Amino acid sequence: MKFEYLQNRDFTEEFIINASRSSGAGGQNVNKVNTKVELRFNISDSKLLTDAEKETIANKLKNRINNDGFFILSCQEERSQLKNKEIVINRFYELLNKALIPRKKRKPTKISKAVKEKRFQNKKNQSEKKNLRKKMID
Repeated sequence: MKFEYLQNRDFTEEFIINASRSSGAGGQNVNKVNTKVELRFNISDSKLLTDAEKETIANKLKNRINNDGFFILSCQEERSQLKNKEIVINRFYELLNKALIPRKKRKPTKISKAVKEKRFQNKKNQSEKKNLRKKMID
């Protein structure tokens, strides 16, 4: 995958990765092997992010950041710890890249005269139609 806004920065040294027992399907394997992977990343302590990037990430991903300032992701989809680790790392890069994409500014559009005229004509036709339905009281 290509992460344009991260410019191929490697955050793996700043990750804190923990493994624990996963819930769900897996039979006896679930009870013996630590397959659930949790990735923790301290945004404020990162040396690879600029201050502006840290602020942007903190604002856009505030629901995923705990009170200690850690950005937390976990994965327990696969039965293999290695696969879960790959998934959670890919998810991390995707979310960070998505958060760093600048928002496009909205360009206000102007309604054309032809559209205004057409709307006015439709209203006039509708009004005329309803007026013809009224009973003439005399």
